[in-house]
Amino acid sequence: MSKKGNIFNLENQQHDVTAKIVVSLERISEAFRTLLWRHSNETGLSPIQIQLLIFIQNHPENLCKISYLSKEFNLAKPTISDAVKTLIKKEFLIKIGDSTDNRSFGLKLTKNGVKLVEQLAQFTSPLESIIGQLTSNQQEDLLEGLSNIVYKLKREGIILNQRTCFGCRYYSNQDNSQYCHLLKAPLKKSDIRLDCQEFEEKESA
Repeated sequence: MSKKGNIFNLENQQHDVTAKIVVSLERISEAFRTLLWRHSNETGLSPIQIQLLIFIQNHPENLCKISYLSKEFNLAKPTISDAVKTLIKKEFLIKIGDSTDNRSFGLKLTKNGVKLVEQLAQFTSPLESIIGQLTSNQQEDLLEGLSNIVYKLKREGIILNQRTCFGCRYYSNQDNSQYCHLLKAPLKKSDIRLDCQEFEEKESA
């Protein structure tokens, strides 16, 4: 919490950088929701249904199961199940059987689902355009700061899933020298990943 208490108190905000950053993140979150709702109104899908389609299209099958999706989006399993059932009914998703567990199944986009996601994934374009106007150094500093926030939110149990370098067992940072032991290569600020396919969580994370 801000040292001066309520961060939404305007007087507190003026003299507290932490408060200003938190409020800025809240405004960006609002912009994200607004952009998502625009596409929701255009497609007749709910925001979470749109997010599920985009996630499933871009992640491996082992992450595209109800139990994992529930943690990924921090929503109850019945809520995710209802959204998935609707997407299957609309023929945007199909179930993929699990050879090791008859009770479990993965999810995959249909051809219609893939075509729809190509359109839906553009909802972040206004944000991308604005961030693209920052200098390379500004973008790198922003990425490093946000990656640290995501990692620490996971450690606090606020975010249930994260796949950023800072929480990965292959990552190390000694004397401000970042390194990936899987790639066997040093990492620049711009190399830090927020969503890595090779991510394996640290035991202490």
